[in-house]
This record gives sequence, structure tokens and C-alpha cells, in this order.
Amino acid sequence: MKVIFLDLDKTLIGDDYSPEPAKDIVSFLKEKGFKIIFNSSKTRVEQEYYRRALNVADPFIVENGSAIYIPKGYFNFDFPYSREERDYYVIELGTKYEIIRKVLDEIGTQFGLKYYGNSTTEEIIEFTGLPKELAELAMKREYSETIFKWERNGFQKYIEQRNLKITKGSRFYTVTGNTDKGKAAKMLIDLYSKIEKVESYAVGDGENDIPMLEVVDHPFAINLPCKRAKNIKTIKELMGVI
Repeated sequence: MKVIFLDLDKTLIGDDYSPEPAKDIVSFLKEKGFKIIFNSSKTRVEQEYYRRALNVADPFIVENGSAIYIPKGYFNFDFPYSREERDYYVIELGTKYEIIRKVLDEIGTQFGLKYYGNSTTEEIIEFTGLPKELAELAMKREYSETIFKWERNGFQKYIEQRNLKITKGSRFYTVTGNTDKGKAAKMLIDLYSKIEKVESYAVGDGENDIPMLEVVDHPFAINLPCKRAKNIKTIKELMGVI
């Protein structure tokens, strides 16, 4: 069984956030028999948007490894999970959004932080370049916050002192509980391994993708220094090497 973990922003999805350019690579991976796992800092509802657009039905990992959403009936065996939500069994690995938001609210003024929770939809569109529809989906957070800008350094240390993790993506900082994309990916690999032997792949472009790249058999990094990974310029180069 072949399983591939894909980052979204600046990996599968370009600067305009359109799913259209990703359709060729997703079709190619399906033809090759891959299970396609989105493993992104994006929220559940954002990833559901791309799953519908790209017709991907496999499990997915949200908010930098904070939770794994597994469609009900996907695995034909029992496994531990944290809660049920609509069509999913959810394995929670991170910290609830309300706890993270409280920490950032305590220091937001001191460090001049701007993040989803204290920004308007218009500001978020300006910071991210997201269209309004996707900006509204990105605001529906469950396990993380994204820091878009700051006026003073030092907030990273304060956040870590509160037992939270702060990691750098391709553009912004993400604040989560004590988890990462690699921890969640490894958990899914273990579940798939109950069915048959797994050959695992991953593609990412940011520092927050490195834990994911470290747990798979075949890691690919897009313009990202990572000794273990094969460096590629765009995800479409995968078509020539896998």
C-alpha cells in the first residue's frame, strides 16, 4: 500500500489558493494507487473544501498535526479515537483552540500580535491573500492559531513557557499544543499497517513539515533544506520520480 502525505499551502496549492492546478497531480497519484492524506496547518472546513474540489476521500490531518479526521467506515477494524463528529472519527493530539487563544490574548497587545482571533475578515484577506470564502473558513479554528505579524520579538519564548508549541510555516507562525505533523502521520501509517505493509511518501515546503518528512520512507522537500529529503522545485516533479 502506498500512502502520501501532502502539505497544502505552497505545496499542493499555489499562491492564488485555487485547487484547479492541483487536479493533475491528484489524478496522477490516484492512478498510481496512492492513499492521499492532506497534512496541513489548515482547518477542517478548509480541508473539506479542497477534498471536495479534488475528490479526495482519505483521512486528513488538520492544524499542524493537532487532529486526524478519519471517515466513518474507512477502516474495517476498531481503533481508539477521541470523539465522533458527523461523518468522522476524530483522533485529537493537540490543544483546544480556546486555550491557545487565551494565551495569545494575554500578550497580544504587549507584542503587537495579529492572529485570526483578533483580526477582521478584511485584515485576514490582506495578510493571507485568501479569497473571502476561504478566509471565513480559516477563521473556524479548533486547535491552533496563526500569527500573521508582530511588532516586538520575544513572544515565541513566552508561548513555549506556557507549554505550547510555535512553528514556522512557509510564511507565518502556527501555535499548537505539543504535537506536530510527523506525530500524526506516524499514527496514520500505523493504522494503515494493520491492513498491509505501507510504503510512505510526503511532500512539504516549510519548517513545520520537517517532522512529517522524517517519519516517511520517501520524503520530498520543495525548496526546503532537509538532509533526509529529496529536493524538488514543484510538486509536479513527483510525476517523474515516483
